[in-house]
Amino acid sequence: MKKRTRFFGLDRLLPYLRGYRRLLVILLVTSAASSAVDIGVPLFQRYALNHFIQLGTLDSLPVYLVLYLALILGSAVPNYICGYCGMKIEMGIDRDLRNAAFSHLQTLSFSYYNRNSVGYIHSRVMSDTSRIGELCSWTLLNGVWQACYLLGAMTVMLLIDVRLALLVIAILPLTVLLFSLFQQRLALANRQIREINSRITGNFNEGIMGARTIKSLVIEKKMERDFVADTEAMRRKSVSAARYRGLFSSTMHFASSLAIAVVLWKGGAIAKEQIGTFSLFMSYAQGMMEPVRWVVDAVGGLVATQVNIERLCDLLETKADVVDGPEVLARYGDSFEPRRENWEPIHGDVVFEDVSFHYPDGEEMVLEHFNLEIPFGSNVAIVGETGAGKSTLANLICRFYEPTQGRVLIDGRDARERSQLWLHAAIGCVLQTPHLFSGTVRENLLYGNPGATEEEIDRALSLVSAKELVQRLEKGLDTDVGEGGDLLSTGEKQLISFARAILSNPRILILDEATASVDTLTEQKIQAAISVIIRGRTSIVIAHRLSTVRDADLILHVENGRITERGTHEELMIARGGYWRLYTRQYEDQETLEVLG
Repeated sequence: MKKRTRFFGLDRLLPYLRGYRRLLVILLVTSAASSAVDIGVPLFQRYALNHFIQLGTLDSLPVYLVLYLALILGSAVPNYICGYCGMKIEMGIDRDLRNAAFSHLQTLSFSYYNRNSVGYIHSRVMSDTSRIGELCSWTLLNGVWQACYLLGAMTVMLLIDVRLALLVIAILPLTVLLFSLFQQRLALANRQIREINSRITGNFNEGIMGARTIKSLVIEKKMERDFVADTEAMRRKSVSAARYRGLFSSTMHFASSLAIAVVLWKGGAIAKEQIGTFSLFMSYAQGMMEPVRWVVDAVGGLVATQVNIERLCDLLETKADVVDGPEVLARYGDSFEPRRENWEPIHGDVVFEDVSFHYPDGEEMVLEHFNLEIPFGSNVAIVGETGAGKSTLANLICRFYEPTQGRVLIDGRDARERSQLWLHAAIGCVLQTPHLFSGTVRENLLYGNPGATEEEIDRALSLVSAKELVQRLEKGLDTDVGEGGDLLSTGEKQLISFARAILSNPRILILDEATASVDTLTEQKIQAAISVIIRGRTSIVIAHRLSTVRDADLILHVENGRITERGTHEELMIARGGYWRLYTRQYEDQETLEVLG
């Protein structure tokens, strides 16, 4: 159930505002002081007109000039402090919210990233936080100034002429009526605009990240058509929102003109006797409508920012599907404050005990009553058709997902009894789709082991036949790989990923189609290296090329989430079951390709 918010959702931001209480108080005080200076200017003008012009005397002019100059110069101090505090609050809140969002994203489960696009998440962390920072600084500053000016102006007018002041003030309730009429429509329009903007950002991101696929599929026109449709929807919604704001603004302008007309109508008698007082009422009548006009933009901005607050807070309040319990966190720590001194050495025994599983966004069971024992030091290969549940086993071993039923045991204990970080630190993964971080080859390798020596790096590269690759690069290990490793080929990225996993010296090694993107010769070299690497550790190999799993201690053939066959390569070939069919079909396909060229 969606959490209800008060005060446009600002109550949900209180934990992030507490650290800025002192600055906020200073901002409020100096903003009120700045407003007081602006309220005082018409009073000085009133005195000048009544005394110097109407009475024709200059006896107090020197004192007047000194005081007026002091007023003007004195306004510079609160204005400077307001600007300084406003900028510091905005930048600080932006930083804190972005840090909180990024840190929270590191704790969320894979299912969150499956449900939300990169563009959507990027918009939450960057765009929404920026709007919230602006609200908590400049919008607040302007709001205090405008409120103080409005109250001050009304107070001064009431002290000078109650009847005329009440006539001017009577126009202000029109603002409240307009606010109630336009708030809901503006809120809906701005919420729709934000959602469309997120969709545009996501499409834009896909257009860049998938540029190669778009060109190879020749779907530029479709991508353009979809993007143009989204931007057109954005234009229509923005125009609709602007229409409401424009109507609101025009009505407020009418109210301002009406206030001035009242002063001109009823202030004639005052003008005859005290021209300065008439000028004061004209200044305040016009100046009072400025805060009212500001409400037009403030309401629209506040309503729009309410959407940003809701979406960012929804992200920050999203719970991970895979979490460690309080007792586990107390003993083992979390990803940001691990208590490594309490971590037991991991041996490497893995057991699936009556495991059933379906993904959080689906209801169809991928695994049902699945049982498997993988003793330490075993080399287990998992094969099967696409969608049979091969990668699901790796995800459950890594605890990227939790079993729907049953348990996954690591060294005889339920994996949930110890922390995720404890387990992840002992697992090395090489996935079918490799990912490198922006930076150099060396920096990417050191993610696997920050303390690795040059000799260890050289050995890891040699084991996976990546040493020659690095030597061919312009700057060797210091060559930049580009965003996501895009300056390297997929096969080259795979080799670097493999070396990175080896550098971490994992007790459990998971290879999920790890040789799918390398050529046959390199694959043979890696297979030779694997026979050395897997000694003294548990290895799970998920493979499509069945030639890579022939030497496994145990081969599992998975079909529809169940193990239909298990045994060595020779045993399964003799059985002439599902594994045999896969192997012979793949062998025939390979022979056909060789014959054809």
